[in-house]
This record gives sequence, structure tokens and C-alpha cells, in this order.
Amino acid sequence: MPSSAGHSGAASPGRRPRRHRRRRMTTVNETSAGGLVVNGARTHAVLIGRLDRNGSLLWSLPKGHIEEGESREQTAVREVKEETGISARVLDSLGTIDYWFVADGRRVHKTVHHFLLEATGGELSTADTEVTEVAWVAFAELADVLAYADERKLAAKAREALAGRD
Repeated sequence: MPSSAGHSGAASPGRRPRRHRRRRMTTVNETSAGGLVVNGARTHAVLIGRLDRNGSLLWSLPKGHIEEGESREQTAVREVKEETGISARVLDSLGTIDYWFVADGRRVHKTVHHFLLEATGGELSTADTEVTEVAWVAFAELADVLAYADERKLAAKAREALAGRD
């Protein structure tokens, strides 16, 4: 006959089973700026390609963190130059995208301010270690190439804004 002194894995009568405490994730807010850069003829836009965790190349708009003392527009111009090698000037605002993700055990709410920019010089470069590829892509192909639906909407908005400038 088994002894009652052994541990059966069940909670004793009158005792609640222990719950594993879940650590609450810290929530942080991050703000970035970037945008869609068009060439002088306004027929192509520059995109960056980054590898995801699975090794797939995802094409997106260049963007990065706003540094202290920088305006959103200054950040967009700086990040475009750092990530693509292209110098540009801001033509217009395209709007804001915000999304959530988890990284390093933190829940991140990211807000990205996007601008329509026009290239003023420079050459495509992958000198930025976060960028795998950089390319000029025809406007007609952006909807098929951009990885994120929100950025595809911004590209369509940019195309409309440019058509209205002619």
C-alpha cells in the first residue's frame, strides 16, 4: 500500500495549486521618421531590403529613430542618407503609421512619421549594417515589392500627391 507521505503531484485538500506568475512586459514607445524617396523624374522610389528572422528579404521604406534635437523632417533626411546613400529633400508629409511588436522582452509601440522626399544626389549604398540591399523600384512595382500593407498605402498616396503636382 502506498504511503500517504509521498508527493502525488496534486494539491493538498484546502490548498490552492501554485500559479506561475507571469512577468508583466514593460511597454515602451519609440518614434521614428523616414519616407518614400523619388528620383528626379519621379518614376522610381528607393527601397531598402532587410533579412527577417527566417532569412527572407523584406523590402520597406527607409526610416529610423529620431535623435534628440532633431525634427521629424531632419530625421527622415538623415535616415534616408544613412540607409540608402541618397541625399534628399522633403516635399510633403505622407502620414503616420503605428504598430506594436515584442523585442528583447519588451512590448514596443512604434510610431513612424513618413514623408515624401525627392533625391538631390548621392549613390545607392548598403554601407548601413542594418540594410541588406538598396534599389530603385518603379512606382508601378511598389505594390508588389513592399512587404507591409501600410507602406503600400503610403506609396499609393505618394503617387497621387506627385500626380497632383504636375
